[in-house]
Amino acid sequence: MNLSFFDQFTSPCLLGVPLILLAMLFPPLLIPRQGSRWLNNRLSTLQLWFINLITKQLMLPLDKKGHKWALILTSLMILLLLINLLGLLPYTFTPTTQLSMNMALAFPLWLATLLTGLRNQPSISLGHLLPEGTPTLLIPALILIETTSLLIRPLALGVRLTANLTAGHLLIQLISTATFVLLPILPAVSILTTLILLLLTILEVAVAMIQAYVFVLLLSLYLQENI
Repeated sequence: MNLSFFDQFTSPCLLGVPLILLAMLFPPLLIPRQGSRWLNNRLSTLQLWFINLITKQLMLPLDKKGHKWALILTSLMILLLLINLLGLLPYTFTPTTQLSMNMALAFPLWLATLLTGLRNQPSISLGHLLPEGTPTLLIPALILIETTSLLIRPLALGVRLTANLTAGHLLIQLISTATFVLLPILPAVSILTTLILLLLTILEVAVAMIQAYVFVLLLSLYLQENI
């Protein structure tokens, strides 16, 4: 039983070929593209409004030097949002429940922000490792602590996204299993668990959207410290 609960997090395979790459490439295909017409349809207009809203929110913590990252951060936000939401549909797979994928997204982008700071303002970037006015005896310990907190940032990004989505999916499957088991035994309790499952599904949709936003927002905050 426990193994069957965690089977939903294993990458599906077809003829021995893992389909995680297809699951990552499918969401961008759902985004409508602009045509050659002067006036866009309602779906394209809504898409442009949503992208502009996301870009403005992500660029708020950044100054003008960080606006060149707008395309990368907005694209990452839309990709994570679509993957998280489509993973809630039946008979689908959520690639962002894999820690390896989340770390593959978090580590290179975090490293890019760090290298940007070391290139543009090395003194200020290294100065973050030692707060001003630190007593001499505490300098080695504080440098170790700040260095550890700096290096653990990509791990925190990946684990946060993985843990939130994995916990929500497991809870939904547990409650749905309990609903089917209790249906012939206690119909009234089964109806109650169905209502709880509906509320939990709505909550998981919100979590999928919020976690995608938090992932990219934290990257933008890390970028702001290094530009």
